[in-house]
Amino acid sequence: MKIIITGSTGMIGEGVLLECLANPAIESVLSVSRKGSGKTHPKLKEYIVKDFLTLPENDANLRGYDAIFFCAGVSSVGMDEATYYRQTYETTIQFAKAVGANNTISFMYVSGGGTDSTEKGRMHWARVKGKTENDLAKMGFKQSFGYRIGMVEACAGQVHVLPYYKYLSWIITICKVLAPNIVCTMKEIADSMIYLTENGFERSTIFVKDIHQLSKKIS
Repeated sequence: MKIIITGSTGMIGEGVLLECLANPAIESVLSVSRKGSGKTHPKLKEYIVKDFLTLPENDANLRGYDAIFFCAGVSSVGMDEATYYRQTYETTIQFAKAVGANNTISFMYVSGGGTDSTEKGRMHWARVKGKTENDLAKMGFKQSFGYRIGMVEACAGQVHVLPYYKYLSWIITICKVLAPNIVCTMKEIADSMIYLTENGFERSTIFVKDIHQLSKKIS
């Protein structure tokens, strides 16, 4: 299996990248990011793109892959609505056009818990994420999935971990027992994406409980 991963210098992207590099089901990984991941591995190639909006449609560098694990993203905190829309919706859709949607490629889009599929809710970020999921589904990929992740436990070797996560380790431990459907691991995310690439699923929206179940099918 050949995979494209975006956002490898962010927490989710880096974790998924490390887990994919360790998984024997993955033949090769192309990391597409605004800067180098800082990782070296026989399976890994990098494509540095300063601005995803500059990617041409049907980019030859993105051909020949089985799936996109789109983990790039920004926080809406402190960002005006126009900028957030551009950096979330427009960059994702332009990336999809650069890949060249067809029925042989699966697209996994990491959105987040609270994403609004109706595009009509009160929270701007949730509407934008919902629109992104909805429009990806219309683009002609083999399948597209919106990943509604919650709290995520980092994997070994991660460098790009959100600073406040070091204060949440005890909360994550408690939630794994009392509220398991809001917490998953990086390995579970990566494994579930790998499973979906090969096998698909009856729903396009993937929740934490689905991640748990799907990841077990290849563990």
